This record gives sequence, structure tokens and C-alpha cells, in this order.
Amino acid sequence: MITISETKETNLKSVQALWSDGDVMHFVGFPNGLHQSDEDIKDWYVWIESARPNTNHYCIFDGNTYCGECFYRIDFEHDHHASLDIKLYPFARGKGIAAQGLSYAIAEAFKHGANAVWVDPHPKNAKAIALYKRLGFVEKSVPEHLRDEEYEQLYFELTREQFCD
Repeated sequence: MITISETKETNLKSVQALWSDGDVMHFVGFPNGLHQSDEDIKDWYVWIESARPNTNHYCIFDGNTYCGECFYRIDFEHDHHASLDIKLYPFARGKGIAAQGLSYAIAEAFKHGANAVWVDPHPKNAKAIALYKRLGFVEKSVPEHLRDEEYEQLYFELTREQFCD
């Protein structure tokens, strides 16, 4: 049974280990993992706690097994659009867990004031792109405030109306 719960301080070692996994992190630019010190991960958690509910991070479990994370952050300066992110260990992929995690984060973002949610998958991450399309995300031009000329970028968006249909 899949459960998704707001990240707690007791989950930090699991999040830290997930981020250290190169297979998990290679599409976000860390092919050898992102290695955070205990102090860094605690500082990150303090930031998450202080930003709730406009920003939130969730842990995803299959029974008692930690599978990964999902996250949203609402940008109130740019049309109340929320960025989304999800990361799963390889053993949790292909089981519908990502769709459940993203759907949960999307619903929470909308509940807390987002008008739309967006993702910017790596162009070579075909499985993520297929998932976003299955969930109803539509590819659009990258908004000016998110453009980075150094990278090939994709941008997919889902509005509240599209999610609720």
C-alpha cells in the first residue's frame, strides 16, 4: 500500500540517501549523487518547514519501504504557478508510484493556492515525459523567467481545470 506523508525530521536520513544515489539524481545533473552533510540536510528541512504550505516535500512509502519523494513550490510572483519534482529509487519505478506521488503533490499545490503546476524534465528522460503526458501535462514554451540558455529545456504545464476534468 502506497502512503505519501509530509516529510518529518525522522525522514531526513532517507531523503539524504535518496539524493546521494547517482541513478536517482543523474537527470537533475548529479550523476554521482548529491551528497549533503547532516547539517545541510537539516538546514534544508528547516527551510521546508518554514515555507509550508506554499512549499512542501513529501515522502513516498510502499508499506514500510521508503521509495522516494515528491515536492511542490508555489511561485506567487509568477501567476501562482507551482514547480513540481519527484524522485524514486529504481525499484519503485514502473509501478504507478510516481503517478500517485505527483497526483498527491499536484492536489496539495492546488489546495494551497497554485493556479497551475509545471515540470521541466530533462529532454532525455523519456519515461518522465511520458508520465507527465499521461497525467495531462501539456508542453509549452519555457516562460521567460525560467529560461536558461545554457541548457536544452522542456516545460510542461497542467492547470487546475485540466487536473480536475
